[in-house]
Amino acid sequence: MRILIVDDHSLFRDGIAGLLIAGGQDVVGQAQDGNEAVAMAMQLSPDLILLDLNMPRLSGFDALRQIKQNSPDMLVVMLTSSEENEHIVNAIRLGADGYLLKHLNSREFMDMINRLQHGEPAISGETTMKLLKNSGNSTELKPESLISNRELEVLRFVAIGKTNREIAEQLSISENTIKFHIKNIMQKLSVSNRTEAAMYISQRGLL
Repeated sequence: MRILIVDDHSLFRDGIAGLLIAGGQDVVGQAQDGNEAVAMAMQLSPDLILLDLNMPRLSGFDALRQIKQNSPDMLVVMLTSSEENEHIVNAIRLGADGYLLKHLNSREFMDMINRLQHGEPAISGETTMKLLKNSGNSTELKPESLISNRELEVLRFVAIGKTNREIAEQLSISENTIKFHIKNIMQKLSVSNRTEAAMYISQRGLL
């Protein structure tokens, strides 16, 4: 994959870049703040952006919002030290395709990157369980709150019986992207198939 790394610490960027290149990935650029991230995303059209949260000039959340507005199907994974539930939920709501913590070891990190290439979400089971265990304590952390706007759009088509190909045509994106979104949805809602996912959000009045 062609990858853009965004972090305000050059030493960290260089370390991640070296790890990715050693793993056969193509690092097409590095940005040191959110403004550079947005500009380079438009200029380079990377397959994946690894985006930090806390940066000068423009935060990771604001950069994520702008990138997804301009290129909704560009993969953006947050790579951060923050384990706060609020940050994880907010990132997913804004359309992040994954949430990775900087304390991952190199093997775990590369495993997550490889999962992305196979259409699987880049979020650790530990992070998912942490969210779900706390969901009973706040209405902000219900499983459905993890569904991004794009994923909800896909799920609405699923609910009326559209195939992956038909949804892809409606949204002008690839079938592989649709499959990726559906896998994300099923993991976030802890359901085993697309029908259960559609029923889940239907029962909550989200369709």
